[in-house]
Amino acid sequence: MSKQQKLFVVVDPSSEQHIALERAIIISKLKPTKPFLYVFVAVDHDAVDLRASHDTLFRTQQWFIDTIRAPLEEAGIEYLIEVSWSNEWQKSIVNSAKRFGADLIYLPVHAKQNNSRFTFSESKWELLKAANSPVVLIRPGAHTERKIILAAINMQAQRDVQREVNRLIIQNGHFYADLYGAELHVVNGYLDSMNYPDRGRLANETKVPANRIHVRNGYSSDVVSAVAEDINADLVIMGTMGQNGMTSTRRGNTAERIIAALDIDVMVINH
Repeated sequence: MSKQQKLFVVVDPSSEQHIALERAIIISKLKPTKPFLYVFVAVDHDAVDLRASHDTLFRTQQWFIDTIRAPLEEAGIEYLIEVSWSNEWQKSIVNSAKRFGADLIYLPVHAKQNNSRFTFSESKWELLKAANSPVVLIRPGAHTERKIILAAINMQAQRDVQREVNRLIIQNGHFYADLYGAELHVVNGYLDSMNYPDRGRLANETKVPANRIHVRNGYSSDVVSAVAEDINADLVIMGTMGQNGMTSTRRGNTAERIIAALDIDVMVINH
């Protein structure tokens, strides 16, 4: 595949580890054509202590050279760097990514602390639901390869907008499986036998072999995380509705529970 992909990579200068940038460099080596990186440097005001006593809020020119420019140039990756000081972190990312024409947004996500429940700030949910391109949530310590991709769908969906989300998930699943030479699997959960998904329809609409289609009883978050672990998935692709769907539903929904249940990279397709 010869088209050069445009990756929009978010870097928080107040962090010590830049997992989204690191993952982008690693992933670029797996592709026949290296992507073009738009490195967006901005502080998430909801998650960072902005007092002057916070030493990591001060970065020199040498920091930019050592942390961003040198690794990208060593990897032979074309890039641009943009620095934003907007206090509207989410909107600045959405606007810049749209202006750049990004194919993907790489967003770093901090690890869960001890056994605490995964939490996502409101601004990050707004970003997921407002982005014009898929957002990949990059987890520290997650798999860096892209050999097994798991697409999480809901074939029992009744609304047209939900069916369209399924279509986009499957479409992106095949695209990125082809791009990385990965194996694509599909997972569909159900809660009772009256809601059992049609396996024939699953095979027909997903174009995935029967042995890579996983239908299990249980809540979506439990089913997706269990299958991801069983097949040792490197990436989960899932959907949410924002621009044309349930814009008022942000917290406590199925998407949040699935993301919370996973410790690997997650691509969120918004519709």
